[in-house]
Amino acid sequence: MTQSLSIAVIDYEGGNLASAARAAARAAELSGIAASVCITNAPDVVLKADRLILPGQGAFADCAHGLDAQPGLKEALLAATRKGTPFLGICVGMQLMAERGLEHGTTPGLGWIKGEIAPMQAPGLRLPQMGWNELNLTRPHPITEGRGTAPPGDFVHSYALQ
Repeated sequence: MTQSLSIAVIDYEGGNLASAARAAARAAELSGIAASVCITNAPDVVLKADRLILPGQGAFADCAHGLDAQPGLKEALLAATRKGTPFLGICVGMQLMAERGLEHGTTPGLGWIKGEIAPMQAPGLRLPQMGWNELNLTRPHPITEGRGTAPPGDFVHSYALQ
């Protein structure tokens, strides 16, 4: 029997929604999982989803305010993850898991990870750091299966978790 999942890509006007939705649909297809992927800002859809994706691009403060501006959306995200719904944060969506961000002022995050998203300290290096870098994997994961021990990742950032 084929597993079927509903995947909600959360729309809080944080960018790259269609790319995240296409990637989720493709990953499900390659895994042999029947999945319905939707881009949504509806709290009831977020609460019912089997998986959640929070993409984001731009500044931490803008994305955090965008999440707060959608009535009931942040509360639905928090309730869904409390009940154990798997969550994937991409780019600023991942950064929002921190306690706070310092880009454009101090802005509260979701508070799931201790620390703050602060300007990178990289003396002698150009910021924002842009380009393909090798990932240093410390353990196997299905997402990187078959990609070797140092697969490439594309980065554009000047803030990081401290």
